[in-house]
Amino acid sequence: MPRTLFISDLHLAAGRSAASEALFAFLEREAARCDALYVLGDLFEYWIGDDDLGDPFNASIAQALARTAARGVQIFFMHGNRDFLVGKEFCRVAGATLLDDPHRVELHGRSAVVMHGDTLCTDDHDYQNWRRTARSLQWQRDFLAASIDERRERILALREKSREVIQAKPAEIMDVNDGAVREALRAHKVNLLIHGHTHRPAHHKLEVDGQSCERWVLPEWYGRGGYLVADATGLKLEFLS
Repeated sequence: MPRTLFISDLHLAAGRSAASEALFAFLEREAARCDALYVLGDLFEYWIGDDDLGDPFNASIAQALARTAARGVQIFFMHGNRDFLVGKEFCRVAGATLLDDPHRVELHGRSAVVMHGDTLCTDDHDYQNWRRTARSLQWQRDFLAASIDERRERILALREKSREVIQAKPAEIMDVNDGAVREALRAHKVNLLIHGHTHRPAHHKLEVDGQSCERWVLPEWYGRGGYLVADATGLKLEFLS
C-alpha cells in the first residue's frame, strides 16, 4: 500500500546527536518503506547557506537523505523559520525537491495543503515582521555575502535573542490563528491542512463554510519525536519510541 510520511521541526545540530541518530534510524526503518517523504521545515536548527555543506555534520544529513532517495523514495523539502536559506545545492546533494510554502498536494485520493506553519501564527506580529525581513532578497544577499564564520556567529546571536524573546511572549500568540487556518483551507479549496512549527502535535477537526475539515500538526524532535503517516486508510500520527 502506498505510504506518504511527513516530518518537521527536527532542529538538527551537531550538538544534538540524539535527534540526528533518531533521523538516521527513521530513514532506514520507516522512510525506506514509503513512497514519499515530506520535510516541512526546520530540519536544521539553523542553516547559514549551502556553501556550508562541507561541514561534516551537514554533509552527513544530506547523504542520509540521498541514500533514502536512491531507494526510490521521493523527498520533498520545505523551508522552515530556521532553515530558510537551504537552497538548490543542498537539495541536489540530498536528492530532494524544494517546495514553495504553502504547497497543495494530492494525497491518496484527497487534496491537502502543506505548510511549515509559521505564516499561520499571525498574532505574533514581531515574528511576522522579522520573517518578512529575513525572507527578502536584500537581507539574504547581505547575509550570504559574509564569511561562513561571520554568518554562524550572527545566526547564533539571533538564536539567543530569539530564545529570550520567546520566553517573554504569551504562549497563545505563538500558536496558529484560527482565522488564518480557515483562510488557508479556503484559499486552496481543500479540507485537509498539514503543518509543523508550533511543536503542538495534534489532530484538530473544524468546520469551514459548512465543510468538515482537518488540521494535523506534526511533532517536534526535541524530545520524543514523531511523524504523520498518510495512506489509503487515512492519516495517523506516530511517535518515536
